[in-house]
Amino acid sequence: MGEVSELKRVVAEQRDEIARLKGLKGRPTIKPSGMEKGTTAKPARGGKHRRRGKSAPRVAIEERVLKAIAPAGSRFKGYQDFVVQELVLCAQAIRYRRERWALSDGTTVVAALPAGIEGHFGPELRRFVLLQHHQGQVTVERLTLQLRAFGISISKRQVMRLLIDGQDDFLTESRAVLRAGLQTAAWITVDDTGARHAGQNGFCTQIGNADFTWFGTRTSKSRLNFLDLLRAGHTDYVVNEAALAYMHERALPGPVISQLAGEPQTHFADHAAWQAHLDRVGIDTMQVTPDPLCIATEAALWGSIQAHGLLRETVIVSDDAGQFAVGRHALCWVHAERLVHKLDTFTEPHRAAQSRIRALIWWFYADLKAYCTAPSRQRRGEMRVRFDRIFSRRTGFATLDRLLERLHANKPELLMVLDRPEIPLHTNGSERDIRCHVTKRKISGGTHSDAGRDCRDAFLALMHTCAKQGIAFWDYLGDRLGIIGAPPVPQLSELVRCRGHPA
Repeated sequence: MGEVSELKRVVAEQRDEIARLKGLKGRPTIKPSGMEKGTTAKPARGGKHRRRGKSAPRVAIEERVLKAIAPAGSRFKGYQDFVVQELVLCAQAIRYRRERWALSDGTTVVAALPAGIEGHFGPELRRFVLLQHHQGQVTVERLTLQLRAFGISISKRQVMRLLIDGQDDFLTESRAVLRAGLQTAAWITVDDTGARHAGQNGFCTQIGNADFTWFGTRTSKSRLNFLDLLRAGHTDYVVNEAALAYMHERALPGPVISQLAGEPQTHFADHAAWQAHLDRVGIDTMQVTPDPLCIATEAALWGSIQAHGLLRETVIVSDDAGQFAVGRHALCWVHAERLVHKLDTFTEPHRAAQSRIRALIWWFYADLKAYCTAPSRQRRGEMRVRFDRIFSRRTGFATLDRLLERLHANKPELLMVLDRPEIPLHTNGSERDIRCHVTKRKISGGTHSDAGRDCRDAFLALMHTCAKQGIAFWDYLGDRLGIIGAPPVPQLSELVRCRGHPA
C-alpha cells in the first residue's frame, strides 16, 4: 500500500509538470470545507463597538523633556506625552587589548574576554543572524547582504558558521523539550511534509501540542522512522511487556513471539546490537507474513519508548496516515470530512447525497465540540448510536457508500474523544506549526549537511515552543547567548513539564 501511494504521488506530480510544460491547466484547487469555523459559535457582540487596546512597548521608556519657546507672560501647564518607538542598528568593532603576564614558572596569563564573546562575532550579532534566518525566513545570501550594508565585514561562509557551528546546547534543549512533552502530554498531534536534504527527497515530521513543538527530518516516513523519532534521542531497543503486546496487536505469529520472549537478553544498546540478536535467533530468515523482522523491530522501539516513560497515557491524533497508528490513536475529524467534501460528483442525486451527508457530519461535529465542554455518560452513549446511524447509511451513490463504510471502520479512533474529551478533534495545530517548515522549504530549498538539517529543525521547534509558552524568541536567544541585560528565560523543557503537570 505504501508503494502504491508513493507511485500515485509521483504520477500526480508528473502529470502536473507535463500540464505546466504544455501550458495546460493543472488540477483544480479545492477550497477547505470550513467545518471547524462553521461549527464554532460566534461570540455575542455587545451594543458598543469594542476598541482595540493600546500596545505598550516591551522595553523601558526613556524620558526626554523638550523645551518650548514661549513668549513672556505665559503660564506652564505641564507636559504633553508623545511616545516614539525606535530601532537602532549600527555596526561596532571592538579591539580588546588583553593583558598578558608571564609568571615565574614560565606560564602566561591572558585577560579573559567579556561574557558572551565566542569567536570574532559578538552575541548581539549572533542573535540577530539566528532571528533573521529562522523567524524572519531570510536566506543566507540576503542576510549576508544585510550585514554588509550595516557595515559588518562578513562572508557567506561565516554566516553559515554562525547558523550551524557550536549549536549543541540548542540541539540538546530541543531534544529535552520533546522528552518532557512526551512524558507529560495528555495528547499530541502529528503531521509530516516533504523536505529536501543532501539532494534527496525526505520528510519532516512534526510532533507537538499546545505547549511544545518538535521537528525531525529523515529520509523515510515509515512507522519504523516515526517510532524512532518518538524515542526522543534514545538509541536502545527493549523487549518488554509493551513490546510483546505490540507484536500480538500486529499479528506476529505466536512461535516468533515465543522465541523472542524466551531469550534472556531483553535490552540492546543500539541498532547493531539488536540486529546481531535477530541474526542469532534467526528471525531474519523466517518467510512468514507479516514480516517478522519489521514487526519485531517496531515492537522493540515501542518497548524502548515505554521503558523511558514516554507516551504512557498520551493519545496520538493524526490525519489517518498509516505510520502514525501506534499506541492510543485518534483521528482528525477535519480530514475525515474532507474525504466527503472532495468526492467527485457527476449527477444531481450524487450532489444531493453528498450535501446531506456533509450536513449530518457537520451537525455531529458541532455536538462533539459541545460534548467536550460538558461530557456525560448518557451523552456518550447517544453519540455512539448517532455515529452508527450516520455512517451506516446507504445513499445509492456507490463511491460515497464505500467511503462511509471506511469511516465507520475508524469508529474507535474517531470517537476517542468521547472517552478522552481533553484531546482535540483535529490536527490544525500541527498543520499551523509545520507551515513554517513548508515556507522555509519554498524559500531556501533544502539542507546539505546533517548539522544544517538538525539546526534548522531545532531552531524552528524552539521558536514555536517559545511562542506557545508566551516567550519572545528574541529574549530566549539573548539569554541563551549570554547577552548582558537580556531577561532570564527558564529551560523550556521545565516549562513544558510544568504545563503538563500543573500544581
